[in-house]
Amino acid sequence: MTVPLSTCLQTQPSDMRQMLDHIASACKVISNAVARAALSGTQGDAGSGNIQGEEQKKLDIISNDIMLNWAGACGHFAAMASEELDSIVQCNPQGRYLLVFDPLDGSSNVDVNISVGSIFSILLAPEQTPTESDFLQAGRQQIAAGYALYGSSTMLVITTGTGVQGFTLDREIGEFVLTHPELTIPNDTREFAINASNSRFWEAPIARYIDECVAGKSGPRGENFNMRWVASMAAEVHRILIRGGVFLYPKDSAKPNGKLRLLYEANPMAMIVEQAGGASSTGQQLTLDVQPSQLHQRVPVMLGSKNEVARLIRYHE
Repeated sequence: MTVPLSTCLQTQPSDMRQMLDHIASACKVISNAVARAALSGTQGDAGSGNIQGEEQKKLDIISNDIMLNWAGACGHFAAMASEELDSIVQCNPQGRYLLVFDPLDGSSNVDVNISVGSIFSILLAPEQTPTESDFLQAGRQQIAAGYALYGSSTMLVITTGTGVQGFTLDREIGEFVLTHPELTIPNDTREFAINASNSRFWEAPIARYIDECVAGKSGPRGENFNMRWVASMAAEVHRILIRGGVFLYPKDSAKPNGKLRLLYEANPMAMIVEQAGGASSTGQQLTLDVQPSQLHQRVPVMLGSKNEVARLIRYHE
């Protein structure tokens, strides 16, 4: 039996239903823009950079505008913050919620037709007009998080704090339908994902962990491991939700603060992973316990199957 997203959201309060419905609609539009990029001439660089100094793709800007327009139209967001914008965007003064998002995660993959995604997180807004400091909430305070994955099919994965549900876009009816109820991550795994080209910069705990995995059966772990790397966090996390694994983007001598953004990427994915029975850590503390100090703050990320993350934490200790 096909169960649409709208039916699954009936148990949620009306404001949550409407917010998630508008975000889902934005993801449908972004999915279409990604699929038609080569045909519409929207592949390639935009000729501009974001506040992090990263080269923006044309689809970064297009996806950002789509999310701002669709999410803003629901009327429940007092303000929004995007990875692609320098500062926050004020919306409805009567809105009770804040939205943070990465409109197109892994956008460098678009030109080579590899999976990309959108990541989002919903927070409570203050009673007064929101300022940047109101977005600096620890991940434990998120009330919902999710991501869309634009690959061989378009999926939307959501948590509102009571488990993780996966929906697939049925293009024949134009609706997301429930295809992956109650996603869970196995405690153990023999698969890891890391950008091995950075190995010369790794700190000792990461180098030790990867060396032991690569050593296979003849090494201290006594098991063979597989390595994966997609360069799209949404795709990496989705694989972990489906079959387990661990994803690592640690700090190193080249990036002493890590690379991934706490508010736009690490926190929403950490909430999803924890709700699915996994774990997420910076190596020093659980990701969701980090108190943000800046809107575009970066952190190290190690997330996935609980026992492997626990091992990584021990190595850092």
